[in-house]
Amino acid sequence: MLKFSKSHEWVKEDAAIATIGITDYAQKQLGDIVFIELPQPGAKLQKSEQLGTIESTKTASELYVPLSGEIVEVNSDLVDNPQWINESPYDKGWLVKLKITNHSELNSLMDESTYRELIAKESH
Repeated sequence: MLKFSKSHEWVKEDAAIATIGITDYAQKQLGDIVFIELPQPGAKLQKSEQLGTIESTKTASELYVPLSGEIVEVNSDLVDNPQWINESPYDKGWLVKLKITNHSELNSLMDESTYRELIAKESH
């Protein structure tokens, strides 16, 4: 089950490892993604710290980590294929895998229906 942050990242937790990416809504707002910068494995981040930078043909945006933890894997294929974030944001376009250090932070994330309400408000 996916959880969502207010800054439009999605989280899929599996045995204390969170796979993180940006939502379909976020990639549509950004437009064609041309570059992604992500941290190295081993980086330790606190919730809401900058995770990286994403650039599209329209803008550059900062990415924020929705949970505290240690980066255990980075989707290095995105360096050569940043368009995967547009084409497949929940599958091939994932950004990082994070070993969660504070599981209670998962409770601060939204479920899908709450997230849909958020983007409906933002769209108006």
